[in-house]
Amino acid sequence: MPSRPARLDRVPFARARTETDPTATLVAARTVTERLKDGLSGPGCRIAARRLRRLLGARGLAMADLSGAPVWAGRPAEHADTAPLLDAVLRTETAAGRPPLVASPLYANDELAGALVVYGEVPASAVREAAALVSSALERARLEATAERAAQAEFRALRAEISPHFVYNALTVIASLARSDPDRAQDLMLDFADYTRYSLASHGDYTTVSDEFHAIETYLALQRALLGDRLRVQVRVAPEVLGVAVPYLVLQPLVENAIRHGVEPRAGAGRVLVSGEAEGNDCVISVEDDGQGMPPQTAREVLAGRGDPDSVGLANVDRRLRHVYGPWYGLVVETAEGAGTRVVVRVPRFQPGVLP
Repeated sequence: MPSRPARLDRVPFARARTETDPTATLVAARTVTERLKDGLSGPGCRIAARRLRRLLGARGLAMADLSGAPVWAGRPAEHADTAPLLDAVLRTETAAGRPPLVASPLYANDELAGALVVYGEVPASAVREAAALVSSALERARLEATAERAAQAEFRALRAEISPHFVYNALTVIASLARSDPDRAQDLMLDFADYTRYSLASHGDYTTVSDEFHAIETYLALQRALLGDRLRVQVRVAPEVLGVAVPYLVLQPLVENAIRHGVEPRAGAGRVLVSGEAEGNDCVISVEDDGQGMPPQTAREVLAGRGDPDSVGLANVDRRLRHVYGPWYGLVVETAEGAGTRVVVRVPRFQPGVLP
């Protein structure tokens, strides 16, 4: 396959426009990038083509993926068959044509992704610069799609991750109570069924704080049966946050970690406090234990996904929160050696597009 041609010096788009307002140019460039998030075959491609045509001051502009089917904006090229031109670009990966009809290849991660065709008296250098903008948008879209698929795969793995040790112990305790305390055994079996149903069933992307706290309570009921007096639990949640929508399965991993790393290693009893309350326009949920804690650097490594592999899902939860609400949200871990650990989740009480 021919190597990708070197990029020439870039020429500002405004030189090809009849209007040189830099703000309008930047807004148009941003619109092109945003509308191409689904690629050249997505629903935003035609809008991106329109903005790019106006940005260049062209009579017509088309973008085509590797299938060669162009999406036109403005006036299609008159008295000219663009099919041979597109075919030449897609086969040779080199610019082709001559004014008033110019085509340039489009790339994503150094792979040929399609072609850009411009109809009108537009400098070839401006066409190449427009192709560079579109190529950058396609590369960004591919990277975001790859990251999203990876996050979803990790989330599915988290859903399926039920500790075999916990399952074995829970069923053993339930079996031991079947004769001595059949009513409690039945209640625990129902709790176990609720726990597994919520952890493994096919849910949407979002649920409510109420449902997350219900899942926590069933999990804690099973853990109390396993640990007995060693586990002291306090759960407090304000009524005004029960209906807040949150990403599914963001709280249970925090409670599981508090018990696994805060309570179980202790020789005596340990305490777990789970609370949820409103702070202005935010919902703040915290999970706190009185275990040994950890150095702050260790907590940073855990959130970065480089820490203890037994720290169930914390990095996954942190990334999902930041993906949904923005980089200023996510988990906050307050800890120190010998001082226990407190993990705080802060989410908006109302977020467009986040519905249970």
